[in-house]
Amino acid sequence: MSWSETAVLVVAVVLLVVWWSWVAASRIDRLHRKVAASRAVVDTQLLRRASAASTLAASGVLDPVSSVLVGEASWASITAGDAQTQGMARLPAELRGTARAGTGSPDVADRGLVESELSATLREALADPQEVAELREEPGAAELLAALADAWYRVQLARRFHNEAVAQAQRMRRGWAVRTLRLAGRAPMPQTLELDDAWPPALGRPGAPPAAP
Repeated sequence: MSWSETAVLVVAVVLLVVWWSWVAASRIDRLHRKVAASRAVVDTQLLRRASAASTLAASGVLDPVSSVLVGEASWASITAGDAQTQGMARLPAELRGTARAGTGSPDVADRGLVESELSATLREALADPQEVAELREEPGAAELLAALADAWYRVQLARRFHNEAVAQAQRMRRGWAVRTLRLAGRAPMPQTLELDDAWPPALGRPGAPPAAP
């Protein structure tokens, strides 16, 4: 092979590597944007669930102990998801004093723990199918429970889509060529959002008939 042929081959290989690197870097950037967008959707739905829970707690249909516990847990969720704004404005006035006294502003890194605590608190408050059935008979309670169920269902869907987007980005970034060429730059590795969002059976799925007591 002559030197000119060798030079052409080297140039072709270099161009191929440059093209592949550009394509891979562009795909990584798109995946990062997808992860960021899906996480924003999760945060929105978590805030929606917390707002529905706080409204339920402030409505007076729950027993006093459950109202306080759900109110505190929902306020912790609101402050975790809205730390840079006045999240207090989203909490019903009846619960603001209790929330200030009972919880601080949790760190964003503890978001999963905060949301898991809200899930556990709601499951405890809505654990008895008979009590939930009786609760639905209270004026306005059925609508509040339906709003909570709808928000909770959306949380589960949004978190599933987010974690799938994160898994795609992680697989792409773990490739040896991506790591060797540092195509992801200094962007941190996307992480899944792990939290307990198990459903309280007595609440019933949106659009489904209420669970039998």
